[in-house]
Amino acid sequence: MTTPSVGKPAPDFTLQTDAGQAFTLSDRRGKSVLIYFYPQADTPACNDQNLAFTANADWFAERDVVLVGISPDSVEKLADFRQKYALSPILLSDPEHKAIGPYGVWGEKKNYGRTYQGLIRSTVLVGPDGRIAQIWPNIRAKGHVERVMKALG
Repeated sequence: MTTPSVGKPAPDFTLQTDAGQAFTLSDRRGKSVLIYFYPQADTPACNDQNLAFTANADWFAERDVVLVGISPDSVEKLADFRQKYALSPILLSDPEHKAIGPYGVWGEKKNYGRTYQGLIRSTVLVGPDGRIAQIWPNIRAKGHVERVMKALG
């Protein structure tokens, strides 16, 4: 499997939102879509990242950028997560790795000397033409939203 690269067509997918509705990436053509992959809802770094995107949602909306968070969590867990923190981005459930796999964000991780397979926190900007405009691989949650905003101007 090849990982996506800038300029290539973004892998299309259809996933369930936290409200149980279908979301298909290609239906958003004409708008930029910022997809951020995060490991697990309601964990400290993931909370910080989702809250930072929520706090800056208007900035992204003014630039016609749709915010989409994807994790391997269940629809039900994401619904609770949204309600608990009043999150505004679209939250998608991907337990079967329909997007996580093609975007190459599942792999080997190390934490406290332990090696395991997991989601590698990454962000991808899909342009209005459906092509990958920018990739932020293997990022740290702290300060990431600000770095994305700076890159997008």
